Amino acid sequence: MDEPTTRAERYARGRTVLDAIDGTAGANVIEALDDISPELGHQVVAWGFGEVYSRPGLSPRDRQLVTLGMLTALGGCEPQLEVHINAALNVGLTSQEITEAFLHAAVYCGFPRALNATFTAKKVFAERGLLPVA
Repeated sequence: MDEPTTRAERYARGRTVLDAIDGTAGANVIEALDDISPELGHQVVAWGFGEVYSRPGLSPRDRQLVTLGMLTALGGCEPQLEVHINAALNVGLTSQEITEAFLHAAVYCGFPRALNATFTAKKVFAERGLLPVA
C-alpha cells in the first residue's frame, strides 16, 4: 500500500478504516466534533485510524481487544467503550469473548471498572439482540 502523503490522503485512508471498523458509530463521533473541534475529529481519523489502526502489526480484532482493556483500565470512558464494543463485535469478537475480557480486567483494574465496562456491554448487546450472553 502506498503511504499517503497529503493531509487529505491520510484522512481518506483513516476514514476507510474507521468506517470498516466502527460503521456509523465512528462517523457519528467525528460529526459530533464538527462544531466544537473539527481538528480533533480530523486527527482521530487521519492519525488514529489512518496511521495507527491501519498498521499491519495487529489484526483489527486484536486491536479492539486491546482497546477494550485500555478503556476499561482508564475508567470513565463508557461512551468511547460503547463505540469500541460495537467495533469489537464488527471485527469478529463475540459477546462471550468481550464479557470474558471484562471479567479478566477485574483482576487488574478492579471490580468497579470491570462492572462499568460490563454494563456498557450489556447496553450494546441489548441493542444488537445479543442477550442473554451464554
